[in-house]
Amino acid sequence: MAILEVKNIEKHFGSTQVLKDVSFSLEEGNALAIIGSSGSGKTTLLRCLNFLETPNQGSIAVKGETLFDASVPLKQHEKDLRKKRLHFGMVFQSFHLFPQYTALENVMLAAQLLAKERTDYKQNKKEILAEIETRGKALLDQMGLQDRMDHYPHQLSGGQQQRVAIARALALSPDILCFDEPTSALDPELTGEVLKVIRGLAEQKTTMIIVTHEMAFARDVADQIIFMDDGVIVEQGDPRQVIDNPREERTKQFLTRYTEG
Repeated sequence: MAILEVKNIEKHFGSTQVLKDVSFSLEEGNALAIIGSSGSGKTTLLRCLNFLETPNQGSIAVKGETLFDASVPLKQHEKDLRKKRLHFGMVFQSFHLFPQYTALENVMLAAQLLAKERTDYKQNKKEILAEIETRGKALLDQMGLQDRMDHYPHQLSGGQQQRVAIARALALSPDILCFDEPTSALDPELTGEVLKVIRGLAEQKTTMIIVTHEMAFARDVADQIIFMDDGVIVEQGDPRQVIDNPREERTKQFLTRYTEG
């Protein structure tokens, strides 16, 4: 069974329709890459999945549980919104780290806040916080940042900050990890280190959705690819087939322009 089912999602901003009848599914352990020109609806789709935006139509289900259904009144949908967001981890283009906290503190923060809601928090505070710290250190070690845990964001390179952001997104053990063009804010020489981390996560069968402009990376790492244009899914399927031998004319035009650029 698919871990994620997205059906007939539509999103309007005023009179502008940004997403038009978008449907797809994602198997557990797979990586889905989403490509397309700026303004094609890629980021809006991610924001709808993370409930940072509310779709006007359609439904979203994770592990068979419907998290959003446009036919349900909005007030009912907004109930337990934070709990629904925990199914998804989000890595943004521009890191969004808290400058007053170290790398480790950034990674631990959300888990610490959630822990305070546990019924056993007061009795087991020391043990709970120790577990959170151990996991935070392990994640930063996984990101190759074992010697940067006590550094503040301004003391880190862009690539290091983005790796901290990835560790932070993983800290709450989300079902699906989402990346919104994770290398677009980086200098070219720093892009490789972030792509290496994402490649490693794919090899570990982390379920991921990656909005990216790195075509070769998408082709080599993703299990499935979607090409979006003007708010619709134009083509989807095996990454090598879609990128190397696209069937749709709009896909061919995009890839030609991208290669020429």
